[in-house]
Amino acid sequence: MQTLEKIKKILIENFIIEEDALKPEASLESLGMDSLDKIDLLFEIEEKFKIKIEPNDIKGNTLREMVDSIDIVISRQHKEENICIENREE
Repeated sequence: MQTLEKIKKILIENFIIEEDALKPEASLESLGMDSLDKIDLLFEIEEKFKIKIEPNDIKGNTLREMVDSIDIVISRQHKEENICIENREE
């Protein structure tokens, strides 16, 4: 499942947001999310993707920008994990 689809699933199941509203250009505010909801969403994303999100990792405010930021975090952390595994094998 792609990043966007996983995040949409979290928003639908945990934040009761209608799927039709989940357009890539939608801002989190337009989806009715306040700052506490955004923090809860980040915790849910960390758990679902098994990643650690730092405060400066998420850029922008639209669903698309969040997905792009999460993809960067995933890529970076997987790269770091591979480096650690390679170093252990040496």
